[in-house]
Amino acid sequence: MSDATGGCTQPPTTVTEAEVEALVRGICFKTGPPRLLGVEVEWLVHELRDPRLPVSPERLEAAYAALRTVPLRSALTIEPGGQLELSSPPAASLMECVGTVSADLDAVRAVLRRAGLVLTGLGHDPWRTPRRFLREPRYDAMEASLDRAGPAGRFMMCASASVQVCVDAGHEEPGPLGHVRRWWLAHQLGPVLVAAFANSPLAGGRPTGWLSTRQLRWTQIGAGRAGGPVLDAVPRGAWARHVLDSTVMCVRDDGGPWQVPQELTFREWTRSGTPRPPTREDLDYHCTTLFPPVRPRGHLELRMIDAQPGNDGWIVPLAVTAALFDDPEAAETAYRAVKPLAERTRGMPAPHNPLWRDAARVGLADPELREVAACCFAAALRALPRIGAGTRVVDAVEAFRDRYVARGRCPADDLLDGTRAPAGTGTDRRDALPHGKDTPS
Repeated sequence: MSDATGGCTQPPTTVTEAEVEALVRGICFKTGPPRLLGVEVEWLVHELRDPRLPVSPERLEAAYAALRTVPLRSALTIEPGGQLELSSPPAASLMECVGTVSADLDAVRAVLRRAGLVLTGLGHDPWRTPRRFLREPRYDAMEASLDRAGPAGRFMMCASASVQVCVDAGHEEPGPLGHVRRWWLAHQLGPVLVAAFANSPLAGGRPTGWLSTRQLRWTQIGAGRAGGPVLDAVPRGAWARHVLDSTVMCVRDDGGPWQVPQELTFREWTRSGTPRPPTREDLDYHCTTLFPPVRPRGHLELRMIDAQPGNDGWIVPLAVTAALFDDPEAAETAYRAVKPLAERTRGMPAPHNPLWRDAARVGLADPELREVAACCFAAALRALPRIGAGTRVVDAVEAFRDRYVARGRCPADDLLDGTRAPAGTGTDRRDALPHGKDTPS
């Protein structure tokens, strides 16, 4: 990196094991009163005439070149398979966040429409096989690393999309808005959000047997890369150990292809110094290659929600999450509601435990998840006016509650309605779908 004072290039600073632990502890949970909110909305980009038709890389590149000339307040990034992501700037309120991203999405859609393309809100592409759009050393190395666990990594990279909600870590001290409580709540509320907003039941044009196939893909990637730490420990220490004991995805090289080591943890890298000593920049990059459902990055990044249908479907999970985390009364209600769910995790880290698997597979058809979701949506609806939500947002949450949660459904059920068995056969849709070992890869 450059030295701002003299313009000279500074040599990278190597880090020791102890320094890594201290750095991670210091940056992962930045505590204080919850003030800011953010959202990252990912979209599949499809052919406007027929989403089943392939879109050539040349058309995508031309459309994205046009988008780069459009002034946006959100950060625009392109994912490895050509998915489009908008990341909001930190907002001081829910309505500020909604207004910023809504305006940016309007601008993005207008450019894509002129190119004959459209944003599609689905957690997993229902029709197309994974295909890399970006050819960069980072993604070459990521693909090589993830391929060792099977094909799920390519689906995650190239065929998935999500709504990621970012909330502040919370107060240092205990209480409904304390960081220890919020860390625990995020992991127990996570499966409720998976179940309520599941929107990816198809792959290769047919049902997979899971309402959130996107969440299934994350589980298939493995606990080391896409799992969280244990929850029966102090959050800072648990996350620091998780970072150190997770395998290094790649060793960056400015002069050629990036190395993809075999089963080298960051802790081992600091001790061996091979293939070269790790630097602070390597640590920062390593943290971005860990994909737990809840990732601490100073704030908490909730990564478990499928992309949602409709132009404004993303607003509902953003609003519900914001209300349940930042309104003290709603946070306490949510904490008490999800507490009994913890027994179903069997003490195993998310998402590799029975509770998270049930949420992704059957959604709100699970009676306990449905009951907890109803309680949390009710608490969120009471809280939204208190945190300044406008009528548009409250009405959207209420409509989602009535259409899905109150009926034990989720958006994935709409996609699966056409796969129901004929009337009078006595076969329920979920019984007719493939499960477990029958799930296509």
